[in-house]
Amino acid sequence: MMSMVSKVSGWKTIREFFRSHFPRIVFFALISVLCVLPVTSQSFPEGSSQGNTEMSERITGIDFPNIEFSASAPKDGHEVAFSVQLLILLTLLTLAPSLLILTTTFLRFSIVLDFIKRALSLQQVPPTAVLNGIAIFMTIFCMWPTFKNMYDNALRPMSNNEITLEQAYEKAEAPLRTFMYQQMKDDPSYITTFLSMTRTTRPKNISEVPTYVIVPAYILHELTVAFKIGVLLYIPFIIIDMVVASILMSMGMMMLPPVQISMPFKLMLFVLVDGWGLLTTQLFHSVGL
Repeated sequence: MMSMVSKVSGWKTIREFFRSHFPRIVFFALISVLCVLPVTSQSFPEGSSQGNTEMSERITGIDFPNIEFSASAPKDGHEVAFSVQLLILLTLLTLAPSLLILTTTFLRFSIVLDFIKRALSLQQVPPTAVLNGIAIFMTIFCMWPTFKNMYDNALRPMSNNEITLEQAYEKAEAPLRTFMYQQMKDDPSYITTFLSMTRTTRPKNISEVPTYVIVPAYILHELTVAFKIGVLLYIPFIIIDMVVASILMSMGMMMLPPVQISMPFKLMLFVLVDGWGLLTTQLFHSVGL
């Protein structure tokens, strides 16, 4: 008896479901039939031209060049020397940015500009990229006579096949060596230090000092000069920080950061004394301009 009742209730439920969802069932059935039916081909109307999928004979393909890389044993000493020269040239091009940074005034300028940014307690303004850009253009301004001398005596004659690569290297090296020595002539202690490390005979003049001695001596000299300038720049701003910190402690405002209060005063002082103008002028004078 119970089974018959459950069957009757089940049929009622199914009939009610079909009765309420009959339109949706018919709609989905029609869509399914239309999707299953094959698509019949349609003929083009009369008067239409017949299509052709063949490529015209006038159209030709693109000829790509055949690129080959080969390595062969050198036949004489000239080919070996040229290969070594090419390898040295590629190495110098790779190291060119580092050489320009370390053998020019960019090292001093970039460090001093970063010092002034930290002395003013500035975090994001001006950005590091802006300071590096200023240092680059200041370096070009200071090094322009040296670069022009290198171009006129080395690069231009080499491009005109008037001198060899070795001669161009010697002529380009001389102005740069002279510039680095002029910066260290008042304090040649670093040159003496590196010469003592090499354990070579004492040179009679600067022309006998190897380049691998002048370059590291110049780098240490520039770092020393830049840090000396940075210490002098820090002194007035440290005094302002100490005064502001003392005032805040006397007022009992120890929870307030002194840097946050002293930064506007340091900025006003830097602007009133034309800080950027004084800084760039003294940097140029420190180079000898």
